[in-house]
Amino acid sequence: MAESTALPAEPTTALAIETRKLNLWYGTFQALFDVDLEIKQGIITSLIGPSGCGKSTFLRSVNRINERLGYVRTTGSIEVLGFDVYAENVEPVQVRKQVGMVFQRPNPLPLSIRDNVLFGYRTHQERGKRLSRSAADEIVESSLRQVLLWDQVKDRLDRPAVGLALEEQQKLCIARLLPVKPSVLLMDEPCSALDPKGTEAVEELIWELRGQYTILIVTHNMAQASRASDECIFMLLGKVIEHSQTAEMFVTPKCQETADYIEGRYG
Repeated sequence: MAESTALPAEPTTALAIETRKLNLWYGTFQALFDVDLEIKQGIITSLIGPSGCGKSTFLRSVNRINERLGYVRTTGSIEVLGFDVYAENVEPVQVRKQVGMVFQRPNPLPLSIRDNVLFGYRTHQERGKRLSRSAADEIVESSLRQVLLWDQVKDRLDRPAVGLALEEQQKLCIARLLPVKPSVLLMDEPCSALDPKGTEAVEELIWELRGQYTILIVTHNMAQASRASDECIFMLLGKVIEHSQTAEMFVTPKCQETADYIEGRYG
């Protein structure tokens, strides 16, 4: 058996994610067709397109969540920070340490706010290594400050996380990823369960995290994609139709299909 190899903690390329001829099937149904993408480090890239076009499938392929389904098959390559995440000697847990995932609906664990933040760190901690109380407190405060949640929850860290408002829960789910120091954050419609005020707060957070992390966000909200991303990818029927700077795509799209979708003619 090949020895397990960890993904690099530091980037080895100017690209965060690079795919080549990526195809994916759910059983006999093909969901992705020859997806070639180059996603730059340190920016926010939005992924748009009608329901069922392959956006979430692509996200779930990058951190190998799709593998949990036994009937999924892929061909082609996905590199994160210049490293092939599907190489034989790479374990999914190593990939998910570098590539964090935020889902549509907040999914805090049935634990305290403090233990939610520390959960990922403890999971990836070296066996036999003990985390001191002071170190744990530092991790909790730093992570919650990064997601703009510290001031709201600092006096109730030992209370159940499920008691937080939805917006706060989603921020906590992002905070839970940060102690393991991921390079890439994947966000699958992170604001879809939030009201307008909560959406604004999470968008503000995403913009605050820009530069520290590479963020790939799936959204059906054209206004959100326009205001909260540097680059935009338009997908249709499992294929990448267009990838450009967000401002350019929304003002002068190169493809008629992109223009039709942005203008609401279908989707």
